[in-house]
Amino acid sequence: MFTSINPYNQRKLKAYRLDTGNTIERKLKQADRAFADWSALSLRERTDYLRKVGGYLNTEKQRYAELMSAEMGKTLREAVAEVEKCAAACTFYADHAEAFLADEFIKTEAQASFITYQPVGAVLAIMPWNYPFWQVMRFAIPGLIAGNVGLLKHAPNVSGCSLAIEELFRACGLPEGVFQSLLVDVPVVETLLKDRRVKAVTLTGSGRAGSSVASIAGREIKKSVLELGGSDALIVLADADLDKAAEVAVKSRMQNAGQSCIAAKRFIVEKSVKKQFTERVLDQINQIKQGDPMNDATTMGPMARLDLADSIERQCRDTLAKGAKLLTGDMKRSGCNVAPMLLDKVKPGMAAFDEETFGPLAVLIDARDEADAIRLANQSDFGLGSALWMQDLDKADRLARQIQAGSVFVNGLMRSDARVPFGGIKTSGFGRELSEIGIKEFVNVKTIWIEKN
Repeated sequence: MFTSINPYNQRKLKAYRLDTGNTIERKLKQADRAFADWSALSLRERTDYLRKVGGYLNTEKQRYAELMSAEMGKTLREAVAEVEKCAAACTFYADHAEAFLADEFIKTEAQASFITYQPVGAVLAIMPWNYPFWQVMRFAIPGLIAGNVGLLKHAPNVSGCSLAIEELFRACGLPEGVFQSLLVDVPVVETLLKDRRVKAVTLTGSGRAGSSVASIAGREIKKSVLELGGSDALIVLADADLDKAAEVAVKSRMQNAGQSCIAAKRFIVEKSVKKQFTERVLDQINQIKQGDPMNDATTMGPMARLDLADSIERQCRDTLAKGAKLLTGDMKRSGCNVAPMLLDKVKPGMAAFDEETFGPLAVLIDARDEADAIRLANQSDFGLGSALWMQDLDKADRLARQIQAGSVFVNGLMRSDARVPFGGIKTSGFGRELSEIGIKEFVNVKTIWIEKN
């Protein structure tokens, strides 16, 4: 059984029976049959379905938002925004998929030579709890429009969200088997990946999970896309707008109770403005109102599970033991409700520098100058996202290219956006989601060459 527990008050919400072997086999057969018919539809017919999904998401956003808040603790405001983002992605891909997937003609000596993009089949999506709708939909929307079918293995603590996502596709008239949720535990994943009917896999999660899934997919010669952890650097140089930089830094770090792979986790600040920036960050943190995520006045909810709260507390204590300083007073925690924390004097070799911290813990790191800031930013096994704050935009262009990450946002909030690719390098994974590049991750890029008579 999987059990959903409200992280704010630890009340049991609902228990879910895991799929049996027979149920899994039935769903695999349905996916296999559905692919033949779904991929045979015209691209326009598939985009029409996904437009309906976008409209349905907007209509039902309050219901879905309340479910998310109850199961994993994000504020209702954050949850509504997440559903709206999913709906907007439906519209984006419905508007642009025809251009993204159009045949590309190449001038050669042939009578005709071109590239065509064709779906591969059933794609297994292994998804996390922190953005229970967006993480799924940013795979599902382009994947289904391209003609694939989806099998979702979601995180156990958001099983209600998993079933709700399957329900929304059915409610919009998509044929049976085009998108299905599997309530299965981790050991079943290998069985699924070895099944000939599963053609590819996408995973958002930990490095350990990504390594395991990629190794199985590699043995089976199946495509995989991995979006793993991050320890994103937010670099603040001497000419930055400190007020705006501090505001965005705290928003990035503390939104979703700090449980975001692309949160600004390491604030790397040029020494000459460190004191002023720190004061502004503390002021922003003091404005956070933690509490019941269903309350409109709450700006930060609880962490999603007790073990996650234990982990962030351990990382903070380990970092303090090596000489860091806690600027936000004593560590405050009640169950999953962990108060925002700011550590100073953090250096390489400390847990809060070397590891991914998945919770409301921000850290300050001294940089001598811009070169030192770039060096510190790149001194990480991760390479997902990053942010750079400075006024000299010509220099920003040059420095952004030196940062080892999948994305660099200059003077703005690092985020995923359907219009641009999203993904990482190093141990943050490989492959890309979103944009034209994302929709082409799970297609057969087929060359067709017609010789002259």
